[in-house]
Amino acid sequence: MPPRSAPTERQRRLGAELRRMRVEAGMTTEHAAGLLGVPRTNVPNMESGRSGISAERVRTLAANYGCADQGLVEALAAMAAGREKGWWEAYRGQLRDEFLDIAELEWHARRLRIAVTVHLPGVLQTEEHARAVFEAVIPRLPASDVDVRVAHRIDRQQVLDRPTPPELDVIVHEAALRMEFGGPAVARRQLEHLLHMSEREAVTVRVIPFKVGSFPGAGQSVVYAESAVPRLDTVELDSTHGPEFIDTEAQLLKYRAQLDAAQSVALAPEPSREFIRTLADNL
Repeated sequence: MPPRSAPTERQRRLGAELRRMRVEAGMTTEHAAGLLGVPRTNVPNMESGRSGISAERVRTLAANYGCADQGLVEALAAMAAGREKGWWEAYRGQLRDEFLDIAELEWHARRLRIAVTVHLPGVLQTEEHARAVFEAVIPRLPASDVDVRVAHRIDRQQVLDRPTPPELDVIVHEAALRMEFGGPAVARRQLEHLLHMSEREAVTVRVIPFKVGSFPGAGQSVVYAESAVPRLDTVELDSTHGPEFIDTEAQLLKYRAQLDAAQSVALAPEPSREFIRTLADNL
């Protein structure tokens, strides 16, 4: 099978972790290839995510690299074994790959910690709210492109309908709640939808009111996706140029601390729902 031309973020992450193990073990690509009985060029392709690798080969490499963290090894083996195509693959070719990477990240997360200041989380947006957001993009998108982006955003929400959905812990600033994307009626229905979703067992919404003032990460929207083991956690940051995925240990530590600090100044879940209800009633 020829190497992939565009590996997904998840495939790249698996390869990067295997490369990190090999480098820390002081082993060459030639030695790694010999362990697997494959040509030397196969190893760089595996480590870049351009070629697949079986769960058994992941375990073989990890054992020979001297990795004693069995939780990490099994998490990587599970990543290698999960080759079934997700629902987001139906959008490949219609949307940039990064949009699909976000959906895949959410689908495989154990927990999603999200902090937003202007835009509400995509997995909690109504269709009309999402449409208003995408219609404000510069340069202006053709109607057909808006339709595809809206459909993808709404499809992302099926992750919350799974038998065992990821825990969704959202911190939302008052500014995001007051943004009237699509006008007052659309904004009111969006707030009511947010209230409805916050009643789910797996969903927690906390509000940071204006009166709190400054707090760490106030100017940034963050999605922290927790994996089976902390080493495989990922942070996703939004920008006008597209999403950025971060996974270095130092950055993961920084964003965990930032989210903890934001949560410490946010209202508790029940007062947060009362806060949102008041805003919705006043629209």
